[in-house]
Amino acid sequence: MDRAVVREAQRVAVEAAREAGELLKKLFDKLDTHTYKQKDEYGDLVTEADHRAEEIILGKIKQSFPEHHIISEEAGDNRLSSDWLWLVDPLDGTNNFAVGMPLFAVSITLMYQREAVMAVIYEPMTDRLYEAVANGGFRCNGRIIRLGEPRAFNRATVGWIQGHKVQQEPRAVRLRQHLDASTKRMMRLWAPTLQWTMLAKGDLEAIILYNSEGEDLYSGMLMVREAGGSITDFEGRPFTGMSSEPYLIACHPQQLPFFRGLVHNGLVWHSD
Repeated sequence: MDRAVVREAQRVAVEAAREAGELLKKLFDKLDTHTYKQKDEYGDLVTEADHRAEEIILGKIKQSFPEHHIISEEAGDNRLSSDWLWLVDPLDGTNNFAVGMPLFAVSITLMYQREAVMAVIYEPMTDRLYEAVANGGFRCNGRIIRLGEPRAFNRATVGWIQGHKVQQEPRAVRLRQHLDASTKRMMRLWAPTLQWTMLAKGDLEAIILYNSEGEDLYSGMLMVREAGGSITDFEGRPFTGMSSEPYLIACHPQQLPFFRGLVHNGLVWHSD
């Protein structure tokens, strides 16, 4: 892997995320119901803002890396063959954005041979810029952040992320109900990247992810890893690469046995 490519990609991603984020901030709470539409039968939305922010980001990536493979939330797959893959979600939290709730972010990830090597998440409403490079640490607005000793808790605060197609799948419902009853708070932000940054900063004890794969997944995962967190599947196997149907537990390494037990007690893998 060429580290010079990663450094230049980080520069481009930061510039693109900030510019797209500033546009989103200007457009926030100024769109009416005619400027967004439902994308699919599962209730996912797309807005004019998604497309305009995406144009900014893709323009900058293509200008600097015209031969790289890109998959973007709205524009789709450019189908180029390359070891380098960009994953772009120009507006993570579109549903929040559409109803005037200021919880959304821009997410840009660079993968090399299916492993995340660079990620940028920008939260425009708070002007928080999150960056991570493989083996280079996690930063928020330039400050390096590492998970310290895990905090003691009587009842944990856990982020829940599920894919749009999961809906009311019985196993997912059982697990959600168990988490809600067994923790201090089960948080669903409808902006997954922000939950990943919260975990990387130590503001959450864990994230439980149920079959949610997309352009917004791998940026936050890299940040959690670079902050010192662990990410495994529900059976405790370390998660690497990419998966079309991920089922994941992310937390402080010392707390992994607790959260594995919590998931299994939720009967997530028991047959109906």
